[in-house]
Amino acid sequence: MTTVNVHDDAPPSSDRTTGSPANRGHPPWQVRAAGTVLGCLSGVLALLYFAGVGLVLGPLLLRSRTREPALVRVEAGARRLVVLERRRRFSYFQDHYPPRAVNRAQTLRYLALHGGTGLAGSIMLTLLFLGCVLAGALLAGVVQGGFGLGELLLQILLGSVLLLLNLQGLVTLAEADAGLARMYFGPSERELLTRRIEQLASSRAAVVHAVDAERRRIERDLHDGVQQRLVAMGMLLGRARRGRDPAQADALLAQAHREAQEVITELREVTWRVYPTALDSLGLEEALGGVAERCGIPLRLDFAVDRPLPGPVEIAAYFVVSEAVTNAAKHARATELEVGVLQQGPVLRVFVRDDGVGGAQPDGSGLTGLRSRVAALDGEFAVSSPPGGPTIVEAELPCG
Repeated sequence: MTTVNVHDDAPPSSDRTTGSPANRGHPPWQVRAAGTVLGCLSGVLALLYFAGVGLVLGPLLLRSRTREPALVRVEAGARRLVVLERRRRFSYFQDHYPPRAVNRAQTLRYLALHGGTGLAGSIMLTLLFLGCVLAGALLAGVVQGGFGLGELLLQILLGSVLLLLNLQGLVTLAEADAGLARMYFGPSERELLTRRIEQLASSRAAVVHAVDAERRRIERDLHDGVQQRLVAMGMLLGRARRGRDPAQADALLAQAHREAQEVITELREVTWRVYPTALDSLGLEEALGGVAERCGIPLRLDFAVDRPLPGPVEIAAYFVVSEAVTNAAKHARATELEVGVLQQGPVLRVFVRDDGVGGAQPDGSGLTGLRSRVAALDGEFAVSSPPGGPTIVEAELPCG
């Protein structure tokens, strides 16, 4: 029994939930209705295929010596029909399934089950067509005065009930056909659960790594920046205390005062990297305003959020902006920054654009930490930084 990867030529889906159909831009009902009708016809075609190969290859299938070559030919034709089915699901329902290893039995079973639903749907479509013909005859009889009021009402009531049952049956068969496609084209629930567990485990490990890296960076900032300035300030105060010249002591005290101010500034920067308290007291917009004030580059902020955001989303959005702005100010040689925080339905879109030299490394420690922070919320993170710029750091965070 052979096992192959079933795939089609439809474009890859942009839905990040692999293994489930990507329903981007739900098709209108007219398109889905046409896809359902074609599904009924393709189901009948599948039954005709089985009937044809049964007549042609039946004697070969009964002999053990020729059974395997005959099954290979049956399977080859069945796979072509399955590829057409996958294309129909994509063209009319925007359902794209990743390649999946299926064997011969699964292929033939799917085609047989699809043939059954297609035959039942074709019968219902035929009944619907006959119902329309009878409705036309009823309308012609009414115009000619061949029906009384009571008989007319009875016919309308009976026709409405049959029409409702017919349409309900078609909808049920369409749902059954979609379920078959998910069962045989998409990964199983066990596979989806396994992928989700792997994703969560990877995200957790990345978050732990990012937290450790952030701690090391804070320790380095305290050791190389704040601690060195405090040591220098202590030495200045000691010299001023031991000095006998009042003018020199005043100069040393003035220098120590400047060092103290620099220490306060650096401590404020370090504490803002640990956690911005302005998020709790003032909100995300004001906290981002603080980032703009501390930035040495002109920064334009576009903030459009129409409802409160979850706390983790606010924190992630703040750090994406803060880290990207800091990187642009230090490395990009940019002259202008544009920051956007826009709520688009259930998603918060955050982007930072600079007009610098580009060439940012998406796998750098800072951006990797941001990617891990965003991934922990099931968000999307992307960096575009071609040589010569511009550099665009973008994140999409689910708000639900």
